[in-house]
Amino acid sequence: MSGRFLTGLRSHWVPWTVLVTASLLLVGSAAFAASGAWQSTAVPGTAAARPTAAPSAGAWPTAGQPTSYTVPSTAPNAARTAGRGGMMGSNGGGGSMMDTRTWLAGNGTQVTTIAAARARADAAASPNGLHTGEVMQFSDNFYVELKDSSGASATEVMVDPATGAVFTEFGPAMMWTSGTAPYAVSSDRATAIATAWLQANAAGQTVGMTDVFPGHYTMDTVSGGNTVGMLSVNATTGAVWYHTWHGTFIAKEDA
Repeated sequence: MSGRFLTGLRSHWVPWTVLVTASLLLVGSAAFAASGAWQSTAVPGTAAARPTAAPSAGAWPTAGQPTSYTVPSTAPNAARTAGRGGMMGSNGGGGSMMDTRTWLAGNGTQVTTIAAARARADAAASPNGLHTGEVMQFSDNFYVELKDSSGASATEVMVDPATGAVFTEFGPAMMWTSGTAPYAVSSDRATAIATAWLQANAAGQTVGMTDVFPGHYTMDTVSGGNTVGMLSVNATTGAVWYHTWHGTFIAKEDA
């Protein structure tokens, strides 16, 4: 009788034991999943898992070194607009729609010469302690380099030929103008990066004159000995941003 009794007890214990064990495993699995411990921060062998060493720092050009500079906020009564330009190359995470900071509202007078574009840009820059350097005329707009009192490149603006409005240039000037020298990417390294990018994406173009801005380098691109466009290289990441919003190059003047 005692044997049959124990056998009966064991027959009842087994299902209960299985049920309790399964319940504990279920609760433990749920807690483990909720903790996120099962997720790897980077899959072995992927780019995220491989450390990336920054290029060795290099000296800046001997010309005036850029200092930290913040593009001024929208001028009083000047409209904030959005500019869209086709973007070629890596832009370091920036999108194609960017906030345009207006330095000087348009007066309705067309700007058709480099001299007139320089006058508009100087009028916009002088209240901020800046003055114009290189001015480039394209079919769609004027590009203007702004310099500080020491002669170092500070930032870049464009002049609208239809209205005379002056606003921060799209792309690098808006999103990369920050920081102080020296950066991880030297001028020589930036030139090499730009050269390799042009060989892969704009056959026949080479790097021309280079200007050093806080946070990035801007370079003329040349084909057959003639300026045809511009690109910028991020001074920290080495990202390349080709300026596709200017149109056809016409003329330039440095100062």
